[in-house]
Amino acid sequence: MLTEFNNICKHDKFMIDNKAFYKLSYGLYVVSSVSEGKKNAQIANTVFQITSDPLMVAVSINKQNLTNEYIHKSKVIGISVLSVETPMEFIGQFGFRSGRDTDKFVGISYKIGESGVPIVLDNAAVYFELEVEKELDVSTHTVFVGRVLNAEVLKDMDQMSYQYYQDIKSGKIQMNLHDSMDKTEKPIKVTGDMPKYQCSICGYIYDSSVGDLGSGISAGTLFENISDNWSCPVCGMPKDKFVQVS
Repeated sequence: MLTEFNNICKHDKFMIDNKAFYKLSYGLYVVSSVSEGKKNAQIANTVFQITSDPLMVAVSINKQNLTNEYIHKSKVIGISVLSVETPMEFIGQFGFRSGRDTDKFVGISYKIGESGVPIVLDNAAVYFELEVEKELDVSTHTVFVGRVLNAEVLKDMDQMSYQYYQDIKSGKIQMNLHDSMDKTEKPIKVTGDMPKYQCSICGYIYDSSVGDLGSGISAGTLFENISDNWSCPVCGMPKDKFVQVS
């Protein structure tokens, strides 16, 4: 039996510090598939190469996600490796909305691969197209192992790491959240002890000392002074979904 206490897990005679897992490295990807003419995609952070001969890549997807169902049925996967300049609102579209309720591809640039899988092109530095050859049941997730059908470098850019994404979402750095922002603008380090508010849906933190540059909210703007029409730049939830955390 697994129990947690202050980030420490007790499992039989072993002690496991959950914080150790934060040091594992991940990227950020849009994983897509199709089933019976319907397409869907989601954000994932666990994509890795298994072998080089033949070229095989593995993807881990939660069993409750619609994308898992589509991959299981169609046996095809599209993987878009997101660049470091990817806006948070784009990640929110694929990461905090369900394909059962909305078409995530509305307004998105994509192409159909040789296997029929949709491949997201917006904000992608690289894409892969896979044909699933094996599935591994790992409790809450399925690991799909696929043979690489196609791979292409779209932009010579650094990929977004999961750690970088977490730093943005938690307010440690401020970046361009919207496409309209100047892409050359550098991230601003968070300073000061002004109030912070956290989105109860996705965890994004609004820091008053930083503001939300992508929405035109300057540093030093208190949360209560933001327009009620403002929404979370990551998941799009309204202002009333935020709670004060400091």
